[in-house]
Amino acid sequence: MRSRTDPSQGRSPLSMSCLRTALMSLSLLFAATGHAQTSMCGSLASSYGPFDFRTDKDKLPIVTTAHFTPEVEALIRGTTSRLPGGDIAYTLRAIPNHHGALIAIVRLGEKEKTDKPHGSTFTVECWFDRAIRFRADDQLVRMIYADYLIKKQREADARAQLDVVKTLAADNAFTHHNLGLLLADLKDYDAALLHAHRAMALGLSHSALRDKLLAAGRWRDPVPAEASSAASAASQ
Repeated sequence: MRSRTDPSQGRSPLSMSCLRTALMSLSLLFAATGHAQTSMCGSLASSYGPFDFRTDKDKLPIVTTAHFTPEVEALIRGTTSRLPGGDIAYTLRAIPNHHGALIAIVRLGEKEKTDKPHGSTFTVECWFDRAIRFRADDQLVRMIYADYLIKKQREADARAQLDVVKTLAADNAFTHHNLGLLLADLKDYDAALLHAHRAMALGLSHSALRDKLLAAGRWRDPVPAEASSAASAASQ
């Protein structure tokens, strides 16, 4: 196939200015079809990392010992500045799915009554966007995010995150237990009870979810016939 710019075809070649205009138009179209959020919340590229909080254990101490100290996590003070926001932000740039740092940035936003705490590069929600882009299968990130959304009274968005967690939960008893706690916060007590029974069937004896359902008057002990059906239903 000959190029439309082939002089042998008797056609005028495209000018460089036209080509640049066409490429710019394609770039704008690309940005408009779902990539605006990525741009708004920044690239995941980092001077150190990014590393996975769950698996890159040997890479984490150089960040956490210098930036995510107990004082920073407790929001008492920073290590590189007076306030902790900058150090939490550095931690999340290097380790986007650092569970403790995500919880800390949420708490700092609540403490300062702002969506973008002092020293934070991005808004609190952007840090969740980045963590999920980095590792979409991290169930705990999505549950921390769902808890944040519930507190913001964004029930539909919280449920969307929990729906993903349900597909990833498999036979993880702790995940089912924590899912049940969040569903109880949403007052979806039937679903919470289902995950409570599933966690029990998997051997988890924690009583927090049971106590929560008891306080709401919605606890019911599983019967033998329900055990297998709860296992199947919860996983779906």
